[in-house]
Amino acid sequence: MKDITKTFPGVKALNQVNLQVREGEIHALVGENGAGKSTLMKVLSGVYPSGTYDGEIHYDSALAQFSSIADSEEKGIIIIHQELALVPLLSIAENLFLGNEIAARGIVNWHETMRRSEGLLEKVGLSEAPTTIVEKLGVGKQQLVEIAKALSKKVRLLILDEPTAALSEADSQALLDLMLELKTQGVTQIIISHKLNEVRRVADTVTVIRDGATVSTMASHIEDISEDKIVRDMVGRDMAHRYPERTRKAGETLMSVSNWNVWHPEHADRQVIHDISFNVRRGEVVGIAGLMGSGRTELAMSLFGRSYGQNIKGDVEIGGQRVDVSSVPRAIAAGLAYVTEDRKSLGLVLDESIQTNITLSNLEAVSANAILNSKEEAKVANSYREALNIRTPSVRQRVVNLSGGNQQKVVLSKWLFAEPDILILDEPTRGIDVGAKYEIYGIINDLSAQDKGVVMISSEMPELLGMCDRIYVMNEGAFVGELTANEASQERIMSLIVTH
Repeated sequence: MKDITKTFPGVKALNQVNLQVREGEIHALVGENGAGKSTLMKVLSGVYPSGTYDGEIHYDSALAQFSSIADSEEKGIIIIHQELALVPLLSIAENLFLGNEIAARGIVNWHETMRRSEGLLEKVGLSEAPTTIVEKLGVGKQQLVEIAKALSKKVRLLILDEPTAALSEADSQALLDLMLELKTQGVTQIIISHKLNEVRRVADTVTVIRDGATVSTMASHIEDISEDKIVRDMVGRDMAHRYPERTRKAGETLMSVSNWNVWHPEHADRQVIHDISFNVRRGEVVGIAGLMGSGRTELAMSLFGRSYGQNIKGDVEIGGQRVDVSSVPRAIAAGLAYVTEDRKSLGLVLDESIQTNITLSNLEAVSANAILNSKEEAKVANSYREALNIRTPSVRQRVVNLSGGNQQKVVLSKWLFAEPDILILDEPTRGIDVGAKYEIYGIINDLSAQDKGVVMISSEMPELLGMCDRIYVMNEGAFVGELTANEASQERIMSLIVTH
């Protein structure tokens, strides 16, 4: 890709970007959110067709002009987006050959479809039957179905956009192993990832993009590709300390939860949360560690207005007073806020503006006599845009057009505007780059300095160890241990999980 320039209204997303990928290698594309990585791959795969950008793409030594995704797929270029493109209610086999059916005279050959599906699933290490409905699979297995689908189209260049962002550690490792296996089969791959340890594990070459321009390209056979060098090139500065320093000064108890029990929303006989009790003090960051499926999100959502579960029992006190958190408006009124792990489905109204999203949780503050004051809305949104460094030409821009890191800052702004006493953060830095992570850590520290209480759920143990004053360890819907910052380590956390 030579001198690729792509412009959207009000912003130049790519500015003369150059990328060279060798046949048979795994090439990592890294950079901060909004740097232009996904945009560049959409240019390459024909999502943004020829004529909508400047520059040239050369593929197999010939000038390539893709006017659609179908054009690039014909050449063996397949892109797997961060949001998977499977049809949940169809079977694996139906998804594998959707739009590429094995048929004659309009009639699908199901015997051949199943036979080929079995072969493809074996290649990616899936033991499920081809007739399995996709929605019954976990996210990790759905990702493997996407790769099998790419293999069904005789892929030569496979593009994976944040393939492990929503995966557990075990699923992530399995996917990386598959990438290395595909490499031995001659499949060239481009991976976009913020997880630098994964990049170092699989990548032969790393290209760093910053602010829509190519900054550097490093080859593992020439030099040692260190995380520190990648980070320095990504953010334009040294980040010796990944977590900003703060003075730890926990005050009196701000929130306490006692004997919290929750049953599954659809299966009344299945208890999900078992007798959980914990507290959060003023100015304290409390972590909740645990493996995926341990019940961390279910606990947080059930506390926040009973957004999850049924037959919920237990008491919540904030500021020494028992409070009613039986609905979302009551939870907000009591001083509770919850930043969901699923910002796109549950945290934002994607088709609305930044301005609308930020003020949603506290409309009374920007209205009079039930009439919204748009000037006041804009003023509030711009103040958070500056305070949280949301990169956008205007607060009237639709949230769907923002990068993941900037979308996360909008979600944070929304709940900060509600002025909560307790902020529950569920995977607050999932899928965002190290620079944006550092800014969000700074926001968390600012909240603790204001004597707010922060509950932080994270699958990244170094993040919990770097940010939290205390960590509760959760397994199978119950707390199995509590560690202070001085006591906590990855080994001790995992030991508590596996011994219970």
